[in-house]
Amino acid sequence: MELRCVIVDDDEEFLKVARALLERDGVTVAGVAHNSAEAVERTQALRPDFVLVDIRLGRESGFEAARRLADNGNLAAMIMISAHADEDYVELIAESPATGFLPKTELSAAAIRRILETG
Repeated sequence: MELRCVIVDDDEEFLKVARALLERDGVTVAGVAHNSAEAVERTQALRPDFVLVDIRLGRESGFEAARRLADNGNLAAMIMISAHADEDYVELIAESPATGFLPKTELSAAAIRRILETG
């Protein structure tokens, strides 16, 4: 099954690496966003299957971006990502509209599919 995503992250280098990794594994990166406003715009326009949202978006919180996406009618699954372990964010992840969490070091199409399947 082909999946389409939008990646929300303010780190250009990570965006390049993540795009290459996911597209190599058959996931189409339909777009990227650097902040919550761009994330809402891109997801409304592109209608991805899932959105990867970095927990730290520069001066913004990825959790706030996830809430804005949910409030604006985003129907795509949201997966929070971070360079930090999920233990640092367990409560915030549970309270967010996110489907799951994935450390950036474990990013792969297989890991994403597992999260989407188990929801």
